[in-house]
Amino acid sequence: MTKIQSLSMVIPVFNEEDNLTILFKEITSAVAPLALEWEVVFVDDASTDNSLAVIKNLAQDDEHVRYVAFAHNCGQSAAFGAGFAAATGDIIITMDADLQNDPADVPKMVNTFITQDADMVIGWRATRRDTMVKRISSIIANGVRNKLTNETVRDTGCSLKAMRTDMARRLPVFTGMHRFLPTLMKMQGATVVEIPVNHRHRQHGESKYGTWDRLVASSYDLFAVRWMQKRHVNYTIKEQK
Repeated sequence: MTKIQSLSMVIPVFNEEDNLTILFKEITSAVAPLALEWEVVFVDDASTDNSLAVIKNLAQDDEHVRYVAFAHNCGQSAAFGAGFAAATGDIIITMDADLQNDPADVPKMVNTFITQDADMVIGWRATRRDTMVKRISSIIANGVRNKLTNETVRDTGCSLKAMRTDMARRLPVFTGMHRFLPTLMKMQGATVVEIPVNHRHRQHGESKYGTWDRLVASSYDLFAVRWMQKRHVNYTIKEQK
């Protein structure tokens, strides 16, 4: 079984001021029973509301909170990349800041990671709490993505994922990278396990990306990832001095 002593929660943030304090409280309750050192790394993607101020207050009040603040908006993939670089835990768990992912699923993800000796555990939203348009577009996009990348991932759009930190840091960072994390991890030889997770209605704020934006953006990235799959090289070092 995989041994884990610490975990890092990496959470991209863009204009989620009303959700952050609630989210951190839920995370604290979820990870408290785990016998692990832990931290939350918020990555503020140049929010235009008071998100960064809220994060700074959380960091001042609790040593478990760290943050990275971008000078200008760079997008979710860049935020994940910066969070992966800043994380100090043995594993990284990613989630959205909008409260739709449920921190109560974190212990289950950690347990699956350990007992199944996984390199990555990804959640799939068994019951989606989104509009019908979003659900249908997600099904279509996921199907096309799986077809072109020879994948079987149920729900790559779910941000709730756990992965080995050393492997996460080796991932190529490019716009749209976050949509292909399981595939990119498998290119490193990762063992990926899927589990059902909870999904909740958004209570505060609004979605930052439209359905059409997601579909158009991901279509460009699909061909890049397919090319990387074809050209990727894995190697094992036998000796080194």
